[in-house]
This record gives sequence, structure tokens and C-alpha cells, in this order.
Amino acid sequence: MVEALPAGDADRLRAAPFTYAPVGATPEPQAGFRNFTRQRTLTRRDFAGAAEDLMSWRVYERSGLHVRASDARAQPWSVVEMTLGVGTVGVKIPCRVVHVIEEPDRVGFAYGSLPGHPESGEESFVVERRPDGSLSFTITAFSRPATRLARLGGPLTTAVQAGMTRRYLRALDRG
Repeated sequence: MVEALPAGDADRLRAAPFTYAPVGATPEPQAGFRNFTRQRTLTRRDFAGAAEDLMSWRVYERSGLHVRASDARAQPWSVVEMTLGVGTVGVKIPCRVVHVIEEPDRVGFAYGSLPGHPESGEESFVVERRPDGSLSFTITAFSRPATRLARLGGPLTTAVQAGMTRRYLRALDRG
């Protein structure tokens, strides 16, 4: 279950600087970062349900993260602190939403990393209803290691990120 982020923590994260530039640039590959786009055609066909699962942070919960968010739904400047580990013990992943997409057949958002995040960069998550009624889920990101541990992890850090991306892509199909 997504927990409410305490007001003090939310204020602290809203005031924190992003750990990268340019902010809001996920549609375009960025020099000096690892860039990737992954897409999955979903088996589910309920666009409204998939959009709600994405925008209400359920994708991250279903991916095995502990999620605390300032808002029940992602919106511009929402902050979220996810934890990879057991409960609130583990690697903290603080982010702030940089933009939201709410179109009739396309819904999603992008968030950027804040201090304490193991990576520095931005990631977007978009679910789209195609003309034939099928749904696609696309994740686009640019990142580079931000912490000493992430830099020392080298290929292992990249493998963890790839594994989490696969989890996110599968999680939206659990409607």
C-alpha cells in the first residue's frame, strides 16, 4: 500500500535540487548518460485502469518497492520516496515529478532524481491506447551513477536498473 509521505519529508524533497540537467529532457537521448527506451504491449485492455495503476504509484509497489508519496496520484511537483529493500530499510530512491501527460489515449509522467538517489537522471512512464485498442507501456530514461556505491557497482548497477525496468513493465499488466 502506498503510504503518505509525512509533510516535513515532502517539503524537504520539494525543496531539494535535482541531481542532473537538463530537467524534463527524457524524450531525447542525453550525452554523458546511459539512455534507454523499453516498451511492452500489455495483455490487459482497460486503459483507464492501467492509467490509474500508473498514476497512483501501484506499478512501483507491485515491483517490490516500498512507496511513500506526497500525493495519491502523480502530478507536477509530487515527490515520492521509494525504498528497495525490506519496508523502509534499504536503498532510498527519492524523486520529484517533472511533467505529467493526461491525453485521451496517452497518460504518464516523468520524474527526476533528487539527492540520495543512487542514480542521477530522469525516467518517464507512459501508457498508451493504440488504435486497435491494445495498450503499450513505454519507459524512457537517461541516468548515470550518483553515489559511490552505484559507481563501484559498475555492471551490477546497470543490471539492477534493467531488472527494475522489467519489473515495472510487468507490473502494469497486473490489473
